[in-house]
Amino acid sequence: MAAARRRETQLGDLPADCLAQAIALTSPRDASRCAAVSPTFRAAADSDHVWQRFIPVDALPAAAKGGGGRNKKDAYLGLCNAASAAAVGGDAGCRVWLDRDTSAKCYALSARRLSLPWDDGEFSWRWTPHPLSRFGEVAELVECTCLDIYGRLPAAALTPATPYAAYLVYDTAAGGQHRGLSFPDQETAVSLGGRPAARHAVCLRPDDAEARRFGGAGGGGGHRVVVRQPRRREDGWWEMEMGRLRTTGAREEEQEEVVASFEALGWYPKRGLVLHGMEFRPLH
Repeated sequence: MAAARRRETQLGDLPADCLAQAIALTSPRDASRCAAVSPTFRAAADSDHVWQRFIPVDALPAAAKGGGGRNKKDAYLGLCNAASAAAVGGDAGCRVWLDRDTSAKCYALSARRLSLPWDDGEFSWRWTPHPLSRFGEVAELVECTCLDIYGRLPAAALTPATPYAAYLVYDTAAGGQHRGLSFPDQETAVSLGGRPAARHAVCLRPDDAEARRFGGAGGGGGHRVVVRQPRRREDGWWEMEMGRLRTTGAREEEQEEVVASFEALGWYPKRGLVLHGMEFRPLH
């Protein structure tokens, strides 16, 4: 009878150290969910042992890894703040932060870190301060006919075995002072190690009237091409997904580069693109 009344051991009866060890093998998102189960789970899920496991040991400033008396969870959440992302190796044109849900590394490259066309030398682009730029300045397209933009990042910098997408981050000149950015003849691609990559039709500044004037894109009985559209972000910038890739963590990738490209195929005047940079972020 006494044996029948004996309470079975529950998961919450495990020592806090055991719970913390198990939770540390999950993800930041799962750890946050575990904290809502019970006070015992919360104590384990919020422990330094768990959150230290989510902070990468490389590519992030040592000062951010729980210094200043902060616990590891607060340190981790600080590293997830894209607005205050840390410079990589003293390079202010490359910033890194962590994806809050997965702890995968995210990168932002400034416009100065990108390869830009210079049809007319220094007169194609002008560098100007911008209040919304994390880098303090942007590149504004004065005018060109050939518009192709490339961004490069070492594959080894990305979190292994993680799906990523690359994004072009931009705006257009105020007051409608832009030209040649609404035609649906723009393409993007993301390649790893120079291997062939799928190309995607995009349009930085969608405009139905411009599309019809360009040649009735998608009409006339021909094959309709799906053109990717940009989205407006909460920070005020537009972003266009350029393509996706998945890192494997294989040794040969350590010497390879990820290259994201944007190209406008037509040779016609273009102006008014305000280029902030490119970002590489993990997919959920």
